[in-house]
Order: sequence, then structure tokens, then C-alpha cells
Amino acid sequence: MQRFGTLSFGHYGPLGGGRILTAGDSMLQAIDLAQGMDDLGVDGAYFRVHHFARQQAAPMPLLSAIAARTERIEVGTGVIDMRYENPLYLAEEAAAVDLISGGRLALGVSRGSPETVVRGYETFGYTGSADPRGADLAREHMDLFLRAIDGEGLAERDPASPFSRGATGMQRIEPHSPGLRSRVWWGAGNRDSAEWAGRTGVNLMSSTLLTSADGRPFDILQAEQIDAFRAAWREAGHAGEPRVSVSRSIIPITTAEEHMYFGGRQDGDQIGMIDGMTSTFGKSYAAEPDMLVEQLLQDAAIAAADTLMITIPSQLGVEFNLRIVESFAKYVAPALGWVGTRAGAQA
Repeated sequence: MQRFGTLSFGHYGPLGGGRILTAGDSMLQAIDLAQGMDDLGVDGAYFRVHHFARQQAAPMPLLSAIAARTERIEVGTGVIDMRYENPLYLAEEAAAVDLISGGRLALGVSRGSPETVVRGYETFGYTGSADPRGADLAREHMDLFLRAIDGEGLAERDPASPFSRGATGMQRIEPHSPGLRSRVWWGAGNRDSAEWAGRTGVNLMSSTLLTSADGRPFDILQAEQIDAFRAAWREAGHAGEPRVSVSRSIIPITTAEEHMYFGGRQDGDQIGMIDGMTSTFGKSYAAEPDMLVEQLLQDAAIAAADTLMITIPSQLGVEFNLRIVESFAKYVAPALGWVGTRAGAQA
């Protein structure tokens, strides 16, 4: 593990006891937490994106705010649902955030997670999918998005326009951020999708679940998916090494409060149905740091990936979550091979 960051689901709403976390609270706390993590040298702050739900739905303003208030930390999504996106507008927004951050965007995109509504992307105006889950629509949008961020000319210039100065030919989307393609990730929940990402030449965000259940542990299935992705990347002839992330629920227990919330709550792999498919869900980890190190060193997928995203209970506030992140950075991550951006900057 070379890098680690947090993956926030960004839930807001009633907390119990008459307390309510508003959408504004959730976003402002996310900015404060990212600043604290930047100071600690944590590598990334990533956010789930869900429409028609009390979670982050329009992440670009949040990522821009974090980028403007931090120096080193990667800002990203895990993942944006491409079924809902105008790919050219997303290309403009992504380039803007990447430029503001100085190339610190990690843009995770995919078909998206199961929704709280029926075919919500059609409500956004994106119709015509022949797939009941809209996978064809997501791939179509992804293709145009990649062409746009690669700088391909997509609209014919008007030589009669006072702004074109008589130029002809095809005009690319602006702004353009060189190298943004290398910072795009595809979220994959099965082997076929991961191999497609490898052939396409984008990084891999391996999902918190896999649409496979053959009796083997989740981490073994996920490690095989990662191997298949890298093999597809090499066979396609892409240069360099792609990045791979996995996410886990990990809570280092170092205080009585953490024990009260999470003590004794380790969950093993689970089998369930999602989108009509039998799927394997990864386990959760909650233990004292020494035990966590022992357990995580046995996780084949964490060993295979270069980036670990730990899901955090964002509803519990900045102080609580920063303490969890700091404990992981101090007591667990170094034993997994992590150095951190602050150490890297000082080296």
C-alpha cells in the first residue's frame, strides 16, 4: 500500500436525539476534515456520489473548495454515475478542478451504484438505453468524455464568429488540463468491467462488492480482478503502470468512545443480492491497531492495490473522524508500507 485516503458517503439528515445534519453541514465538515488530513500527510479525500439521496450529488464544487484550501491531498470521487452526466460539461468541470488543484484530481466514474429511484438518469434527460441498468448509456458517455479530455476537436469552428478570428477546423473543449486522462478511474464491480478499464487505459477503483460468489473470500476474488485489470492494461499496450484502489471499512479502536461505537462489530464477508445479481461484500475491520495490522496484512486485495480508501462514519463529525484517520496514519498504515505526502515532500 503506497497511498491511503478516506471515502465518505456524505450522508446527512436526522441523527437522533433531535439532531439534524444538514447538507451544508456535511459539505463544510468535509472541507474541514480534508484540511486536517492534508496536514497529517494523508493522500486523498474521496466522495461517493448518489442522486436523489441525502448524499453528495454534485461533487465538483466541493472538490474545488477542498483543492483551494489544501496543498497536497488528492481530491476525488468514488464514483460519479456516468448515466447522469453530460460528458462534455463533465469534461469542462473536471479540467477546471484539475487545474485549480494542480493536478490533484482523482476522478472516479462508472455506471454507478443501485439507485433510490427507478431509472433516475432518464429524469435527467438521458434516455434511449437498451440495458435495464443503463450500462450502455454509461459507456457511451464515458467514450465521449475521454475524447473530450484528450483534447480531440469536437465542434466545428465558425470562421465568421468575431471570437474565432477566421480560424477553421475542429475546436476542443476548454479548459484543457494536460495529463487529466492519467487521473481518471473506472469503478468496477466485476472482472469484465475491470478488464474493459484496462483495455481503455484508465485506472481501477475496485468496488466494495463484486458480482461474484463462488465461496472464496472477497479479498481473493478482488485480487484476481486486479490481476485481470493489469493484464488487460499490458495487453492493450498502454505505457506506464496504472493505479488501483480498494476500499474497506477500517476503524482503529484507541479510545473508549470508539470502542462504544465500534467495539465487537467486525463483520465477515457477506453474500447478498444487488441489482438482481448474487454478490460478495467485503468484511469490515474494527480493532486495536496491532490487531488491525495483523488482519490487513492478510488481505490479498490490499496487498495488490497501491491505494486504500477507508470508509469513514462522516456523520460523527470532524473531530471523531480526524482521530480515526490520525490513528490509522500513526499506528497502522506504516506497517502496510505507507509513507505519506508530508514525508514525501520533506524527503
